[in-house]
Amino acid sequence: MKKFTVKKVEAWPVNLPLKASFVVATGAMDAAENIFVRVILHDGSVGFGEVAPFPDISGEDQAASLSAFPAAAQMLLGQPATQFRLLANQLLDIIPAFPALRCGLETALLDAFCRAMSIPLWGLWGGADIQKRETDVTLPIGETEAVVATARGWYQQGFRILKMKVGHDVEEDIRRVEAVATACQESSFVIDANQGFSFDQAREFLLAMERLHIPIRVFEQPIHRDQSEEMVRLKQQTRIPLAADESLRSVEDARHLIAQKAVDIFNLKITKCGVMESVRIAELTRASGVRLMIGGMVESRVAMGCSWSLALGLGGFEILDLDMPLLLAVDPIQGGYHYEGACLHPWYEPGLGMAINPDSATMVSLE
Repeated sequence: MKKFTVKKVEAWPVNLPLKASFVVATGAMDAAENIFVRVILHDGSVGFGEVAPFPDISGEDQAASLSAFPAAAQMLLGQPATQFRLLANQLLDIIPAFPALRCGLETALLDAFCRAMSIPLWGLWGGADIQKRETDVTLPIGETEAVVATARGWYQQGFRILKMKVGHDVEEDIRRVEAVATACQESSFVIDANQGFSFDQAREFLLAMERLHIPIRVFEQPIHRDQSEEMVRLKQQTRIPLAADESLRSVEDARHLIAQKAVDIFNLKITKCGVMESVRIAELTRASGVRLMIGGMVESRVAMGCSWSLALGLGGFEILDLDMPLLLAVDPIQGGYHYEGACLHPWYEPGLGMAINPDSATMVSLE
Protein backbone atom coordinates (compact mmCIF):
# COMPACT_ATOMS: atom_id res chain seq x y z
CA MET A 1 0.00 0.00 0.00
CA LYS A 2 1.45 3.33 -1.09
CA LYS A 3 0.39 5.10 2.14
CA PHE A 4 3.10 3.19 4.03
CA THR A 5 5.93 3.92 1.58
CA VAL A 6 8.73 6.34 2.46
CA LYS A 7 8.33 9.74 0.77
CA LYS A 8 11.08 11.78 2.41
CA VAL A 9 14.06 11.24 4.75
CA GLU A 10 15.71 14.16 6.54
CA ALA A 11 18.55 14.64 9.03
CA TRP A 12 20.10 17.53 10.90
CA PRO A 13 22.95 17.69 13.43
CA VAL A 14 22.31 18.63 17.05
CA ASN A 15 24.71 19.34 19.91
CA LEU A 16 23.19 18.65 23.32
CA PRO A 17 25.30 19.91 26.25
CA LEU A 18 25.72 17.72 29.32
CA LYS A 19 25.21 18.98 32.86
CA ALA A 20 28.76 17.78 33.67
CA SER A 21 31.59 16.12 31.77
CA PHE A 22 30.82 12.46 31.13
CA VAL A 23 34.05 10.57 31.86
CA VAL A 24 34.43 6.84 31.24
CA ALA A 25 37.50 4.60 30.94
CA THR A 26 37.71 5.10 27.17
CA GLY A 27 37.19 8.88 26.96
CA ALA A 28 35.21 11.94 27.99
CA MET A 29 32.33 13.92 26.49
CA ASP A 30 30.94 17.37 27.32
CA ALA A 31 28.15 17.40 24.73
CA ALA A 32 26.22 14.81 22.77
CA GLU A 33 27.08 15.52 19.12
CA ASN A 34 24.13 13.64 17.67
CA ILE A 35 21.82 13.75 14.65
CA PHE A 36 18.03 13.81 14.53
CA VAL A 37 16.32 11.96 11.68
CA ARG A 38 12.82 12.44 10.30
CA VAL A 39 11.01 10.00 8.00
CA ILE A 40 7.79 11.04 6.24
CA LEU A 41 5.48 8.45 4.67
CA HIS A 42 3.15 9.05 1.71
CA ASP A 43 0.13 9.27 4.01
CA GLY A 44 1.81 12.15 5.89
CA SER A 45 2.84 10.12 8.95
CA VAL A 46 6.05 11.49 10.47
CA GLY A 47 8.59 9.52 12.49
CA PHE A 48 11.69 10.63 14.40
CA GLY A 49 14.96 8.90 15.15
CA GLU A 50 18.30 9.77 16.71
CA VAL A 51 21.86 8.97 15.73
CA ALA A 52 23.94 8.96 18.94
CA PRO A 53 27.54 7.95 18.14
CA PHE A 54 30.11 7.62 20.93
CA PRO A 55 33.43 7.83 19.03
CA ASP A 56 35.60 6.29 21.76
CA ILE A 57 33.38 3.22 21.93
CA SER A 58 31.88 2.68 18.47
CA GLY A 59 34.31 4.62 16.25
CA GLU A 60 31.46 6.65 14.73
CA ASP A 61 31.11 10.41 14.96
CA GLN A 62 28.64 13.05 13.86
CA ALA A 63 30.52 14.13 10.71
CA ALA A 64 31.06 10.60 9.40
CA SER A 65 27.44 9.69 10.11
CA LEU A 66 26.20 12.74 8.19
CA SER A 67 28.44 11.76 5.27
CA ALA A 68 27.03 8.22 5.24
CA PHE A 69 23.42 9.38 5.64
CA PRO A 70 22.46 10.23 2.01
CA ALA A 71 23.25 6.79 0.54
CA ALA A 72 21.43 5.01 3.36
CA ALA A 73 18.43 7.35 3.21
CA GLN A 74 18.22 6.98 -0.58
CA MET A 75 17.77 3.23 -0.14
CA LEU A 76 14.68 3.81 2.02
CA LEU A 77 12.90 6.13 -0.43
CA GLY A 78 9.88 4.51 -2.02
CA GLN A 79 10.15 1.44 0.21
CA PRO A 80 7.21 0.21 2.33
CA ALA A 81 7.64 0.71 6.07
CA THR A 82 5.68 -2.53 6.50
CA GLN A 83 8.90 -4.33 5.49
CA PHE A 84 10.98 -2.83 8.30
CA ARG A 85 12.86 -6.08 9.02
CA LEU A 86 13.96 -6.38 5.38
CA LEU A 87 14.92 -2.71 5.25
CA ALA A 88 16.96 -3.09 8.45
CA ASN A 89 18.87 -5.97 6.83
CA GLN A 90 19.53 -3.84 3.77
CA LEU A 91 20.83 -0.98 5.93
CA LEU A 92 23.12 -3.47 7.65
CA ASP A 93 24.50 -4.40 4.23
CA ILE A 94 24.95 -0.78 3.10
CA ILE A 95 26.39 0.77 6.28
CA PRO A 96 27.64 -2.09 8.50
CA ALA A 97 30.15 0.17 10.30
CA PHE A 98 27.48 2.74 11.28
CA PRO A 99 25.18 1.09 13.85
CA ALA A 100 24.18 4.44 15.40
CA LEU A 101 23.12 5.75 11.97
CA ARG A 102 21.20 2.54 11.30
CA CYS A 103 19.54 2.94 14.68
CA GLY A 104 18.43 6.49 13.87
CA LEU A 105 17.00 5.56 10.48
CA GLU A 106 15.29 2.42 11.79
CA THR A 107 13.78 4.29 14.74
CA ALA A 108 12.36 7.02 12.50
CA LEU A 109 10.94 4.42 10.09
CA LEU A 110 9.33 2.44 12.92
CA ASP A 111 7.97 5.59 14.56
CA ALA A 112 6.35 6.70 11.29
CA PHE A 113 4.92 3.23 10.66
CA CYS A 114 3.40 2.97 14.14
CA ARG A 115 1.89 6.45 13.79
CA ALA A 116 0.34 5.37 10.50
CA MET A 117 -1.05 2.32 12.32
CA SER A 118 -2.14 4.41 15.36
CA ILE A 119 -0.29 2.21 17.86
CA PRO A 120 2.49 3.05 20.35
CA LEU A 121 5.90 1.78 19.29
CA TRP A 122 5.93 -0.72 22.17
CA GLY A 123 2.77 -2.23 20.68
CA LEU A 124 4.80 -3.36 17.67
CA TRP A 125 6.86 -5.61 19.95
CA GLY A 126 3.85 -7.09 21.77
CA GLY A 127 3.23 -4.95 24.86
CA ALA A 128 4.53 -7.63 27.24
CA ASP A 129 5.35 -5.44 30.26
CA ILE A 130 3.50 -2.11 30.26
CA GLN A 131 4.26 -0.56 33.61
CA LYS A 132 6.53 2.08 35.11
CA ARG A 133 10.06 0.85 35.78
CA GLU A 134 13.02 2.02 37.81
CA THR A 135 16.24 3.02 36.06
CA ASP A 136 19.74 3.34 37.41
CA VAL A 137 21.59 6.67 37.20
CA THR A 138 25.18 7.02 36.02
CA LEU A 139 28.06 8.46 38.05
CA PRO A 140 31.01 9.16 35.71
CA ILE A 141 34.63 8.81 36.82
CA GLY A 142 35.82 11.73 38.96
CA GLU A 143 37.30 12.79 42.26
CA THR A 144 35.79 10.77 45.09
CA GLU A 145 34.35 13.73 47.03
CA ALA A 146 32.67 15.14 43.92
CA VAL A 147 31.23 11.76 42.92
CA VAL A 148 29.90 11.17 46.45
CA ALA A 149 28.24 14.60 46.39
CA THR A 150 26.62 13.82 43.04
CA ALA A 151 25.50 10.41 44.29
CA ARG A 152 23.90 12.00 47.37
CA GLY A 153 21.97 14.38 45.09
CA TRP A 154 20.53 11.54 43.01
CA TYR A 155 19.88 9.48 46.15
CA GLN A 156 17.82 12.32 47.61
CA GLN A 157 15.74 12.30 44.40
CA GLY A 158 14.85 8.64 44.96
CA PHE A 159 17.50 6.83 42.87
CA ARG A 160 18.53 3.57 44.51
CA ILE A 161 20.41 1.88 41.66
CA LEU A 162 23.68 3.74 41.08
CA LYS A 163 25.78 3.00 38.02
CA MET A 164 29.43 3.78 38.65
CA LYS A 165 32.01 4.12 35.91
CA VAL A 166 35.42 2.64 36.73
CA GLY A 167 38.52 1.56 34.80
CA HIS A 168 41.11 4.31 35.25
CA ASP A 169 42.82 3.22 38.49
CA VAL A 170 41.66 0.10 40.29
CA GLU A 171 42.63 1.25 43.81
CA GLU A 172 40.97 4.64 43.36
CA ASP A 173 37.94 2.95 41.83
CA ILE A 174 37.57 0.66 44.85
CA ARG A 175 37.82 3.59 47.27
CA ARG A 176 35.31 5.64 45.27
CA VAL A 177 32.70 2.85 45.11
CA GLU A 178 33.15 2.14 48.82
CA ALA A 179 32.69 5.84 49.64
CA VAL A 180 29.47 6.08 47.61
CA ALA A 181 28.14 2.85 49.15
CA THR A 182 28.81 4.26 52.62
CA ALA A 183 27.06 7.54 51.76
CA CYS A 184 24.04 5.90 50.07
CA GLN A 185 23.46 2.84 52.20
CA GLU A 186 20.20 1.62 50.66
CA SER A 187 21.65 1.56 47.15
CA SER A 188 22.69 -1.27 44.91
CA PHE A 189 25.22 -0.86 42.13
CA VAL A 190 25.83 -1.40 38.45
CA ILE A 191 29.58 -1.17 37.81
CA ASP A 192 30.92 -0.44 34.32
CA ALA A 193 34.61 -0.56 33.41
CA ASN A 194 34.12 0.07 29.66
CA GLN A 195 36.99 -2.38 28.93
CA GLY A 196 39.31 -0.37 31.19
CA PHE A 197 40.78 -3.19 33.31
CA SER A 198 43.22 -5.99 32.66
CA PHE A 199 42.21 -9.46 33.85
CA ASP A 200 44.23 -9.07 37.07
CA GLN A 201 42.81 -5.61 37.78
CA ALA A 202 39.26 -6.80 37.20
CA ARG A 203 39.84 -9.74 39.53
CA GLU A 204 41.31 -7.44 42.18
CA PHE A 205 38.30 -5.14 41.90
CA LEU A 206 35.81 -8.01 42.16
CA LEU A 207 37.54 -9.50 45.18
CA ALA A 208 37.46 -6.10 46.88
CA MET A 209 33.73 -5.69 46.19
CA GLU A 210 33.04 -9.12 47.69
CA ARG A 211 35.25 -8.41 50.71
CA LEU A 212 33.50 -5.07 51.31
CA HIS A 213 30.05 -6.65 50.77
CA ILE A 214 29.10 -3.99 48.19
CA PRO A 215 25.72 -4.98 46.67
CA ILE A 216 26.70 -5.26 42.99
CA ARG A 217 23.89 -6.16 40.59
CA VAL A 218 26.22 -6.51 37.61
CA PHE A 219 29.77 -5.69 36.50
CA GLU A 220 29.78 -4.55 32.87
CA GLN A 221 32.59 -5.19 30.41
CA PRO A 222 35.48 -5.39 32.89
CA ILE A 223 38.08 -6.23 30.23
CA HIS A 224 38.59 -5.72 26.49
CA ARG A 225 35.90 -6.98 24.14
CA ASP A 226 38.36 -9.33 22.34
CA GLN A 227 39.34 -11.14 25.55
CA SER A 228 36.35 -13.47 25.78
CA GLU A 229 38.41 -16.40 27.06
CA GLU A 230 39.62 -14.28 29.97
CA MET A 231 36.01 -13.23 30.59
CA VAL A 232 35.19 -16.93 30.96
CA ARG A 233 37.98 -17.30 33.56
CA LEU A 234 36.85 -14.18 35.39
CA LYS A 235 33.26 -15.39 35.50
CA GLN A 236 34.41 -18.65 37.10
CA GLN A 237 36.14 -16.75 39.92
CA THR A 238 33.34 -14.47 41.15
CA ARG A 239 29.76 -14.59 42.38
CA ILE A 240 29.10 -11.12 40.95
CA PRO A 241 27.24 -11.29 37.61
CA LEU A 242 29.28 -10.15 34.60
CA ALA A 243 27.76 -8.38 31.57
CA ALA A 244 28.81 -7.94 27.97
CA ASP A 245 28.52 -4.42 26.55
CA GLU A 246 31.21 -3.43 24.03
CA SER A 247 31.69 -7.12 23.18
CA LEU A 248 28.02 -7.40 22.12
CA ARG A 249 27.48 -5.65 18.78
CA SER A 250 25.72 -8.27 16.66
CA VAL A 251 23.80 -11.53 16.70
CA GLU A 252 27.08 -13.31 15.89
CA ASP A 253 28.71 -11.75 18.96
CA ALA A 254 25.76 -12.94 21.04
CA ARG A 255 26.05 -16.50 19.70
CA HIS A 256 29.78 -16.55 20.44
CA LEU A 257 29.36 -15.27 24.02
CA ILE A 258 26.51 -17.70 24.70
CA ALA A 259 28.51 -20.65 23.37
CA GLN A 260 31.49 -19.73 25.55
CA LYS A 261 29.32 -19.07 28.62
CA ALA A 262 31.38 -15.91 29.00
CA VAL A 263 28.85 -13.67 30.78
CA ASP A 264 25.67 -13.76 32.83
CA ILE A 265 23.95 -10.72 31.31
CA PHE A 266 23.80 -8.91 27.95
CA ASN A 267 23.52 -5.12 27.96
CA LEU A 268 21.49 -4.42 24.83
CA LYS A 269 22.03 -1.03 23.17
CA ILE A 270 20.25 -0.13 19.94
CA THR A 271 22.84 2.55 19.12
CA LYS A 272 25.67 -0.01 18.98
CA CYS A 273 23.67 -2.75 17.19
CA GLY A 274 20.76 -1.16 15.34
CA VAL A 275 17.13 -1.64 16.37
CA MET A 276 16.19 -4.86 14.59
CA GLU A 277 19.57 -6.47 15.30
CA SER A 278 18.88 -5.71 18.98
CA VAL A 279 15.47 -7.39 18.70
CA ARG A 280 17.13 -10.47 17.19
CA ILE A 281 19.71 -10.53 19.99
CA ALA A 282 16.94 -10.28 22.60
CA GLU A 283 15.07 -13.18 20.98
CA LEU A 284 18.24 -15.31 20.91
CA THR A 285 19.13 -14.40 24.49
CA ARG A 286 15.76 -15.47 25.86
CA ALA A 287 16.33 -18.99 24.59
CA SER A 288 19.87 -19.17 26.01
CA GLY A 289 19.38 -18.51 29.70
CA VAL A 290 21.52 -15.36 29.61
CA ARG A 291 19.71 -12.44 31.26
CA LEU A 292 19.02 -9.03 29.73
CA MET A 293 19.52 -5.40 30.63
CA ILE A 294 19.02 -2.44 28.31
CA GLY A 295 21.04 0.76 28.07
CA GLY A 296 22.12 3.51 25.72
CA MET A 297 24.83 5.93 24.68
CA VAL A 298 24.79 9.68 25.38
CA GLU A 299 21.41 10.38 23.85
CA SER A 300 18.12 12.22 24.21
CA ARG A 301 14.66 10.79 24.86
CA VAL A 302 14.29 9.89 21.16
CA ALA A 303 16.77 7.00 21.04
CA MET A 304 16.08 6.21 24.69
CA GLY A 305 12.34 6.12 23.95
CA CYS A 306 12.92 3.44 21.34
CA SER A 307 14.97 1.43 23.85
CA TRP A 308 12.22 1.89 26.46
CA SER A 309 9.73 0.61 23.88
CA LEU A 310 11.70 -2.66 23.66
CA ALA A 311 11.60 -3.09 27.44
CA LEU A 312 7.85 -2.39 27.48
CA GLY A 313 7.05 -4.45 24.41
CA LEU A 314 9.36 -7.47 24.64
CA GLY A 315 9.56 -7.70 28.43
CA GLY A 316 12.18 -9.68 30.33
CA PHE A 317 14.72 -6.90 30.91
CA GLU A 318 16.11 -7.26 34.41
CA ILE A 319 17.96 -3.93 34.67
CA LEU A 320 17.11 -0.61 33.00
CA ASP A 321 20.07 1.67 32.32
CA LEU A 322 17.95 4.37 30.65
CA ASP A 323 19.04 7.52 32.45
CA MET A 324 21.11 9.48 29.93
CA PRO A 325 18.49 12.18 29.10
CA LEU A 326 18.60 13.09 32.81
CA LEU A 327 22.29 13.96 32.41
CA LEU A 328 21.68 16.37 29.52
CA ALA A 329 21.37 20.10 30.21
CA VAL A 330 18.54 20.43 27.66
CA ASP A 331 15.57 18.40 26.45
CA PRO A 332 14.59 19.42 22.90
CA ILE A 333 11.77 16.87 22.73
CA GLN A 334 8.07 17.52 23.22
CA GLY A 335 5.84 14.67 24.41
CA GLY A 336 6.72 11.00 24.70
CA TYR A 337 7.61 9.08 27.83
CA HIS A 338 8.54 10.91 31.03
CA TYR A 339 10.53 10.48 34.23
CA GLU A 340 9.22 10.78 37.77
CA GLY A 341 12.20 10.46 40.08
CA ALA A 342 13.91 7.19 39.22
CA CYS A 343 10.94 5.80 37.26
CA LEU A 344 10.23 5.84 33.55
CA HIS A 345 6.54 5.94 32.71
CA PRO A 346 4.96 4.45 29.57
CA TRP A 347 3.25 6.58 26.95
CA TYR A 348 0.12 5.65 25.00
CA GLU A 349 0.24 7.94 21.94
CA PRO A 350 1.10 6.47 18.49
CA GLY A 351 4.73 5.77 17.69
CA LEU A 352 7.11 7.42 20.14
CA GLY A 353 4.51 10.10 20.84
CA MET A 354 7.20 12.77 20.37
CA ALA A 355 7.74 15.94 18.36
CA ILE A 356 10.95 17.81 17.49
CA ASN A 357 11.37 21.22 15.91
CA PRO A 358 13.73 20.65 12.95
CA ASP A 359 16.68 22.88 12.09
CA SER A 360 16.03 23.72 8.42
CA ALA A 361 19.32 25.62 8.11
CA THR A 362 21.44 22.48 8.61
CA MET A 363 18.99 19.87 7.32
CA VAL A 364 19.89 17.29 4.69
CA SER A 365 16.75 16.18 2.88
CA LEU A 366 16.13 13.41 0.33
CA GLU A 367 12.84 12.69 -1.48
